[in-house]
Amino acid sequence: MAEDKFSFNPGGRTSKTAGPPARPVAAILAATLIASCALVPPAPEPQQPASFADDPAGNPTQQAPSGRVETDRWWEAFNDPALDRIVEAVLESNFDLAEAVARVEQTRIRAGIAMGARLPSVSASLAANAYDVPANAALGAQLDELGIGPETFDAFNLTFPERLDLTTYTLGANFSYELDFWGRNRNDARAARAETLAAEADFRTARIGVLAETVGTYLEVVDLRSQRDLTAEIVGILEELEALDTVRYERGLIDIRELYATRRQLIDAQTQLPRIEGRLADAEGRLWILLGGYREDLEAVLPDALAASMPLDPVPAGVPADLLMQRPDVGAARERVEAARYSVGARRAELLPSLSISGSIGGMSTQAGEWFDADQWFRNLTVNLLGPVFERGRVRGNIALAEARLEETAAAYGRTVVTAVNEVRATLTGLATSELAVARLTTVTEDAAAEAALQERRYVSGVADYATYLAAQQNHVALQSALAAGRRDLGYARLALHRALGGAWTAAEPTAVNRMEAGAVNGPQLVSATTE
Repeated sequence: MAEDKFSFNPGGRTSKTAGPPARPVAAILAATLIASCALVPPAPEPQQPASFADDPAGNPTQQAPSGRVETDRWWEAFNDPALDRIVEAVLESNFDLAEAVARVEQTRIRAGIAMGARLPSVSASLAANAYDVPANAALGAQLDELGIGPETFDAFNLTFPERLDLTTYTLGANFSYELDFWGRNRNDARAARAETLAAEADFRTARIGVLAETVGTYLEVVDLRSQRDLTAEIVGILEELEALDTVRYERGLIDIRELYATRRQLIDAQTQLPRIEGRLADAEGRLWILLGGYREDLEAVLPDALAASMPLDPVPAGVPADLLMQRPDVGAARERVEAARYSVGARRAELLPSLSISGSIGGMSTQAGEWFDADQWFRNLTVNLLGPVFERGRVRGNIALAEARLEETAAAYGRTVVTAVNEVRATLTGLATSELAVARLTTVTEDAAAEAALQERRYVSGVADYATYLAAQQNHVALQSALAAGRRDLGYARLALHRALGGAWTAAEPTAVNRMEAGAVNGPQLVSATTE
């Protein structure tokens, strides 16, 4: 026996019917849902390469994993505990991140407001209406016009009042609800939700930008401190060379031009020191700003130089292009396209009729104590079917505006993807060339160190003169400075690739949860929104 179901009776009553007659209603609802979905235009998909498979340096490398990656703590790839401490401090107190969190909170509030339009509106009312007018005005004047004036009251021995007064108390509840047949409210809510996701992606963009600036400034500070020490060492060597050349010139062993050349090198090195100190003060000041204020412990946190054996994991050549979707700016552009799509669907739905239900229920009496008397209750119910007639021009204008907005966001999305692709290609090339430069500088510096050690032994044994030993030391220190700058540039190149990929390229463990997406962030708190 088929289960009985209830169906709507046009006569206004509810009756029992069998299952099959309910199918037309379900078909109508399904058709309505399909029609509302058809109002939303399809999403554009910009073209992108399959992968960045070619290593610009021609080196054999491992294949990168595709899919989800762990991007939260990408700076730990630099294997520098001091850098880790600096980054953690920035996450706790950076002002730019606090601003970004506040902007995300604003979009979430707007999304909540848009979501509220899909729900019934219920409000309570409590009113006391006092009516007090002269008897010869209002109702009294109307009775007098009908011939029912004071004379009529006197004829029946009744007293006509001088004033008419009445107080009415009302306690009730009002409700209204719009049946969202065409998905206008639903699409507005989806658009607001997409804007929230875009704002969260903007937060991640700001976060990776702040962290990239922090890492870059840290590398700059470390390099400048190293350059300051090496330059001071070169100044010491040149001072000895200048004193030695002065003696040799006075003895007629060298030409005056050699002495001038040595003095010019010494002056250049001496003037370089205050310049380095000025650049170092500027870099440390920028680091203090990133930290949210002056930090007394900055001197203790920052090392004098990066460890010479700082290992960097090799970058795989086959970096898949789908990792570009991990970039927060690409995600933000994609979500803004989604928001524009749903906004178009919502505006198109305004061309179609809307059905709303409203009503109220409550008690009304001249005595507050009679509110809960069943005889004093009232109710009303209103059903409205409204369709745009004279406002179709405004509605179509809003649709055209929404469609133009969709074209704008689609173009911005495509530009963002193209920019991301070329940034990754450029940073991969830059990283490869920086690695080659550091490798060559390392070899040359090691050779210079061996030569300086040899000249030192020769000088101690009396085979070579002191000037030759000092020249070898100067060459070694100069190459150490070049190597330090090369490592700094390699760090910049590695940082640029992290930023171009939106973090790291290492596959996440199956149990790992991205702290950003889960909602836990050190310092400014950002909790991801959820949707139905």
